Amino acid sequence: MRVSGRMSYPGYPPSGGYPAFPGYPPTGQESVYPPAGQCSYPAVPEGYPPAGGGTYPAAPPGAGYPGAAGYPAPGGYPAPGGYPAAAPAGGMPPYPGAPAGPGFGVPPTGPGFGGYPQPPAQNYAGGGPAQIPVGYPGGQAPSPIPGPPAAMVQCTQGTITAAPNFDAGRDAEILRKAMKGFGTDEQAIINVVANRSNDQRQKIKAAFKTMYGKDLIKDLKSELSGNIEELILALFMPTTYYDAWSLRHAMKGAGTQERVLIEILCTRTNQEIREIVSCYKSEFGRDIEQDIRADTSGHFERLLISMCQGNRDENQTVDYQKAQEDAQRLYQAGEGKLGTDESCFNMVLASRSFPQLKATVEAYSRIANRDLLSSIDREFSGNVERGLKTILQCALNRPAFFAERLYYSMKGAGTDDSTLIRIIVTRSEIDLVQIKQMFTQMYQKTLATMIASDTSGDYRRLLLAIVGQ
Repeated sequence: MRVSGRMSYPGYPPSGGYPAFPGYPPTGQESVYPPAGQCSYPAVPEGYPPAGGGTYPAAPPGAGYPGAAGYPAPGGYPAPGGYPAAAPAGGMPPYPGAPAGPGFGVPPTGPGFGGYPQPPAQNYAGGGPAQIPVGYPGGQAPSPIPGPPAAMVQCTQGTITAAPNFDAGRDAEILRKAMKGFGTDEQAIINVVANRSNDQRQKIKAAFKTMYGKDLIKDLKSELSGNIEELILALFMPTTYYDAWSLRHAMKGAGTQERVLIEILCTRTNQEIREIVSCYKSEFGRDIEQDIRADTSGHFERLLISMCQGNRDENQTVDYQKAQEDAQRLYQAGEGKLGTDESCFNMVLASRSFPQLKATVEAYSRIANRDLLSSIDREFSGNVERGLKTILQCALNRPAFFAERLYYSMKGAGTDDSTLIRIIVTRSEIDLVQIKQMFTQMYQKTLATMIASDTSGDYRRLLLAIVGQ
């Protein structure tokens, strides 16, 4: 029996790294998401609730659901490895007004669900309590739990924001001087690219071509090499194009980098996925579903095809009766029968909203006396197991998922530089601040400390400039 809430990502991609970057979209076709200055997980219809569960309504007294104790008070996830029904949860204490006592609502005593600690108080779904679900068991509408105090609520945030007093022409001139003549002034390049948003970098690229009649990317490629080249070129790719490019190269040539497919397709929002699928078609002239079918198979293929639809429910209201029914359905499809009904897991995890999945996880733990991540460990293996767990981990605590991926990209001998680069770049304007906080909480060291010990030279300087000290 394997009980693990954590995934390791040993040695990939091949030591040679990604193939050379191709030229990418002509001016005017760049796609930037999210718009500069906006949070990645806005109020409805995207995002997910505060990690402490603050937007879930309390259980009605005496509703007889699920079990005599009533529905658990929000406040955390069970400890790794399964637990009895009344086991204490890790994470944040309940917000004022939440019932105390045994079960989910007690103050933290462990590391959190499946090894995932609770993130610092933050609001992914916009604030107020969720709407009371229709048809709540017992026919009694509960009183919503008050949201966290205003001072505790913050949007996810990136370490890179749009630079004030931005002048694309001035930046283009700085980059031109840094690359002109003998040698390259890498520090001048770092100072520009690490302190501009992706949208601003696209404007610098356009200004460079206007001013000098040359392609900035080609000039950068001729001046740089190795990891620093891959990192800087990734920073200059439009956000959506970089995801589409990463997916294309994960499936191109011999072998498939399945973990790249999982990391992107199982963690992005509906809007992001739809933009990626469209960009993949327009830039590479290929259908991503056909490429997935050609490179994967079985239940893993079906899960990725489901993810490509970008049709996850985005309703932030939690239906607790459906959570109970889904939990029972998942139990009967896995732990409660001989063999596993994989399609049931695919249907629930691919279609339910993240707040709904979080409620399902809590209901499941009371039915099965073990957490859902542990059950997936027992019932699945390989890539489909990784994909299903990634979806759940993002529903529970997305920054912790990426913190774990970063940790394993640097742990042990050698560094998986492509994964390190991809996560630092793609999360730099979304939630890298929260990822850093989770990293410190989970591994008792800062992300910057581990990067500094695992990298060197200009590559290290640029990574640390993006991460921020």
